Amino acid sequence: MSKSFIEVSPESHFSIQNIPFGIFSTQSEPTPRVGTAIGDYAVDLKALAHAGLFDQVPEIAAKAKDIFSKSTLNLFMAQGKPVWTATRKFIQSILSSENSILRDNQALRTSVFVPLNQVKMHMPAEIGDYTDFYASKEHATNVGIMFRGKDNALQPNWKHLPVGYHGRASSVVVSGTDIRRPCGQKSPGKDQPPVFGVCARLDIELEMAFLVGTGNELGSNIPIEKAEEHIFRRCTRDIQAWEYVPLGPFLGKSFGTTISPWVVTLDALKPFALAQPKQDPTPLPYLQSNSDDAYDISLEVHLKPNGSSDYSTISKSNLKYMYWSFRQMLAHHTVNGCNARAGDLCGTGTISGPTEDSYGSMLEMTWSGQKEISLNSGIKRKFLEDGDEVNLIGFCQGEGYRVGFGDCVGKITPASSI
Repeated sequence: MSKSFIEVSPESHFSIQNIPFGIFSTQSEPTPRVGTAIGDYAVDLKALAHAGLFDQVPEIAAKAKDIFSKSTLNLFMAQGKPVWTATRKFIQSILSSENSILRDNQALRTSVFVPLNQVKMHMPAEIGDYTDFYASKEHATNVGIMFRGKDNALQPNWKHLPVGYHGRASSVVVSGTDIRRPCGQKSPGKDQPPVFGVCARLDIELEMAFLVGTGNELGSNIPIEKAEEHIFRRCTRDIQAWEYVPLGPFLGKSFGTTISPWVVTLDALKPFALAQPKQDPTPLPYLQSNSDDAYDISLEVHLKPNGSSDYSTISKSNLKYMYWSFRQMLAHHTVNGCNARAGDLCGTGTISGPTEDSYGSMLEMTWSGQKEISLNSGIKRKFLEDGDEVNLIGFCQGEGYRVGFGDCVGKITPASSI
């Protein structure tokens, strides 16, 4: 197993097998720039580029100084998979315990390594468009049973295509950003007129997402067998229940989507690829793939209630349960000629597993508020309350190392007065 000269805990999300990409700044240099993470350190890729190290990488040498000085990853992502792969491999090589370029150059190490607790993380990309899918069969079934009954849980089209809707890119925020409780119209009961009020059933949704790297021209499509070349690699309930008929959720889905600041490449996830759940009926040809399109990524939801200093783990799930794959989502998204662009964000929708302890939303965990969630502190919850803090965790477990996404944290603040 490859090791770095930087000490990395086996529980760290940022092993040398990872090499994620993100945007960070420091107090001494407040201009955001591109970096990666190894153990407890951020690595300044802008500084590495200006020191000439990327001159050894033909795929990026001529553009490295410009690319890694940017305040978003968009330009880097637009370069394409050969550049992403070559860059990641080179960074792994210079962080290796066997490579002396950084290991033995104390002056260079001082300029490029910054403790993670001393950096400020920013949005990793400028997101032009955001599509949220509904790709978990278990989640769709649970929600369908609650609202339509067991016999009509899944809509007739659900097993034939990855259902999605256009989300609100402007309200996507980076981890650590507070989320204000939303307001909107709600239905007080059957055959009663709507009322305006503060959301009382504020929920979370455990999701994963991918960023589009290289896009496609308007009118063309991205075939499923080439989808990986384009993939570079976050809710309210009482408002949503009233407004989602007939065109789908609007205010209930547009007030806040939190993403982690670190972007993990598909190359880093490849060792954890496995066969996705069996799809029955077999999808149409444009959605069929011969690859292992699922990933063994452990997912956890941690909740720290207002007034407590401790997190409680309220869900443990896994991306491997997801019915529709990343490839299928992108292939379907573009099959009508829709043009995807670098930085476009595609979310999976809530990811739930087959058991109650693997449900990805509080709606499911409490079965629409019929049950309570018991936390370590003795506090109970049905939905989120003001001051509650949520951390969504995702990582792949290797032999003595992890490949993870870091923290994805959001705190609920009171609604604005209207």
